[in-house]
Amino acid sequence: METNILHAISSRYNFLTKSGKKLADYVLTNKFRVQYMSISSLAEHSQVSEATITRFCKDLGISGYNSLKLELAKANVALNHEFDSSMEIGTIAESDSFTTICKKLFSRNVAALRETLELIDEVNCEKAVQFLSNANHVYCFGQGSSNVMAKEAWARFSTITPNFIHIEDSHMQTMAASLCTPSDVILFFSYSGSTKDVSDILTPAKHAGARVILITHFSNSPAAAFADSILLCGSKENPLQSGSIAAKLGQLFIIDYLFHQYCKYKKSICVDNLDKTSSAISSKLL
Repeated sequence: METNILHAISSRYNFLTKSGKKLADYVLTNKFRVQYMSISSLAEHSQVSEATITRFCKDLGISGYNSLKLELAKANVALNHEFDSSMEIGTIAESDSFTTICKKLFSRNVAALRETLELIDEVNCEKAVQFLSNANHVYCFGQGSSNVMAKEAWARFSTITPNFIHIEDSHMQTMAASLCTPSDVILFFSYSGSTKDVSDILTPAKHAGARVILITHFSNSPAAAFADSILLCGSKENPLQSGSIAAKLGQLFIIDYLFHQYCKYKKSICVDNLDKTSSAISSKLL
């Protein structure tokens, strides 16, 4: 494969199938936008199948769609092109001063929170809180940086209930999912919703009858097919920004509003338990 993925697509264009050319046209025309899209979203916008996208990647000599997005991100950096403000707010330039960088990061983080607020679906939120409130166990799962957010959710809810459980290892997550019951809930964090672990973990959970609450940026991702409730977080993140603070802030916001709604549902229990956990921790403070 050529060093630049854009050159690779152009040089192989005449050897592509009709649907492959249609996809190539879309990618070349929207090379900045595609790096932020899920495979399902790209298939919908380019009007080709996901299988066509997979074949397209193999024809280019890359392992899959995520590798394509990574190569596009690298190529876009090489082009030294300013992102359109609708694609990424607060792009950092090499010439920026420290103060300017801080202001741009602040703008980016605020934008992520604002977008998450605008994406709130009250029906889905209400459904998610009901699932959490009625669950015997809530398993907080995720991979990589999403696992950090799953742990944040467990830590937040552990101040008011022992029913939330966090497991780090993906194999142990799969085992726990297979032992779920219809009274259990999986609170699953995945920004892309397109990782291999999604199916490995959520398939046995659904077979066991567990409810799945998905926190993601993409409503039509593969993980969405398993979800009973989908909560969308803001912040557009390209492959070179994996685990960005802006994306985490959007997910933290979701954790926070779920927590407060849960407390409203179980007010007396939460107040009592919060008093117990606060008292238990107070002795550790200097």
